[in-house]
Amino acid sequence: MSLKELQAKYAISFKKTLGQNLLLDENINRIMVEAAAISQDEDIIEVGAGMGALTRRIQPIAGRLLAVEIDRMFMPCLEDQFASCSNTTLFRGDILNHDLTKLVDEFLPNHRTLKLVANLPYYITTPILFHFWESGLFFERFVVMVQQEVAERLVAPTGSRDYGKLTLAATWHAEVDIVHHVPRTCFRPQPNVDSCIVRLRNRPEPSFPDLDTAFVMKLIGAAFRQRRKTIRNSLITGKELPYAPAQFDAAFESANIDSGRRAQTLTMAEFAALATALKKT
Repeated sequence: MSLKELQAKYAISFKKTLGQNLLLDENINRIMVEAAAISQDEDIIEVGAGMGALTRRIQPIAGRLLAVEIDRMFMPCLEDQFASCSNTTLFRGDILNHDLTKLVDEFLPNHRTLKLVANLPYYITTPILFHFWESGLFFERFVVMVQQEVAERLVAPTGSRDYGKLTLAATWHAEVDIVHHVPRTCFRPQPNVDSCIVRLRNRPEPSFPDLDTAFVMKLIGAAFRQRRKTIRNSLITGKELPYAPAQFDAAFESANIDSGRRAQTLTMAEFAALATALKKT
């Protein structure tokens, strides 16, 4: 049964507030699954299963699949398709309101390689990425469809307009590439933005394993709090980090970083050097 037929059968209407759209080009889901390189010994989480178009691609080739959907309207459609699939669990809920470790322990016990494959709701894309990175679980790979603006931020070069905390978090955790561009004309109702499929191959260890990830992300967040200010001014006027101006100045000197620069000009290696220097003050 086609997606349009499923939509009519279950009287499904898409909610703009939840970023719901019908993907008309089935080829896009094929590209996503190929980029995910799924095998039978891997466990997959899909966020935003919708009517199950991507789910149908994942289910036959995955070891186990946990398909998460926030909207109860889609559940009858999903249940009719996948309730009898022994390797698939349907879970209705907001992924951001649930501890991922508990979800995995309950529905994917004794999990093997974990991957996230999802058409992410645009309005919560960034929170979901951080939710997975900060979960304490290692996901070997994320393959996600996101709006083009977010994709450009994920791969932005140092010094560019799009370079920021999301770029650096992605760099810290993963090797990132844009797999495919998806024009807005592929969706109904048609959104106001184009999309991209992005692949994030997460690192088993951070690029700088001696540093605490949470501290580095807090430093980066504070540095970008006011992009137009110098990094020194952003840090000393913020309340995120418990250091005096003299301590920041000493750290800048130790890390050999000009404190008059703006945050978007610093590389990941320079933020790591600054974090190391702050820890020693």
